[in-house]
Amino acid sequence: MSAASHTLGGMDQWQAEPLPLWEAPSWTSVVGVFDLETTGIDVTTDRVVTAHVGLLDSAGTVIRARDWLADPGVPIPEGATAVHGITTARARAEGRPAREVVAEVVESLRALFDAGIPVVAYNAPYDFSLLKNEALRHGIPPILAPAPVIDPLVVDKRYDRYRRGKRTLAVVAEHYAVPLDGAHEASADAIAAGRVAQALADRFAPWLPPTAAELHTRQIGWARAQAESLTEYFIRMGRLDPDDAVDGSWPIR
Repeated sequence: MSAASHTLGGMDQWQAEPLPLWEAPSWTSVVGVFDLETTGIDVTTDRVVTAHVGLLDSAGTVIRARDWLADPGVPIPEGATAVHGITTARARAEGRPAREVVAEVVESLRALFDAGIPVVAYNAPYDFSLLKNEALRHGIPPILAPAPVIDPLVVDKRYDRYRRGKRTLAVVAEHYAVPLDGAHEASADAIAAGRVAQALADRFAPWLPPTAAELHTRQIGWARAQAESLTEYFIRMGRLDPDDAVDGSWPIR
């Protein structure tokens, strides 16, 4: 990012001279990470196939990790298998019952939130909404208001709004020099997202809210504004009808 070419959140343009050193927010010392790979992209009907919940220290080193492989109870479409590599046959042979997996993922995330540890999830509304609906499907008390959550997609769009190009995890990780080996594997994606969040905290420390709770609250408004902007763009391009809108609910729908 050019230090003299962007405006951050209504602030004056960065100056060309070096900025003073700023410490990253305290929440970066330990972050939870979460990712799902699923049977599809519909959060209301698709199912969990693999999941990862872990912890990173301030250096981005994995200090705790747990992975799950579920038998979703339905065939895994070929398109989904092409993304994450898990076939229906493998899920049925090696996966645990979906209800057990979903219950354990919910319990692991709830423990992090209860401890006040922020959980990083890239495009958080997808993972948390699908997990909520899976929990309801299996009679498990869902996490209805996950917090604090840090979504690198929302934060990156806020602080580097005008950067051209895609905002997939792979592209954003490369932009912030975060390795991503094994993209679309739940553990690899979760860990990379956590490290991107920490890289964002380092890059934009002077402008970020000091606490994870405040950052969570800010992201609710940022996500809504980003959805409104995307809605306007899609309507101009003819990809949405004037009465339609992109859902800006965050971090869960």
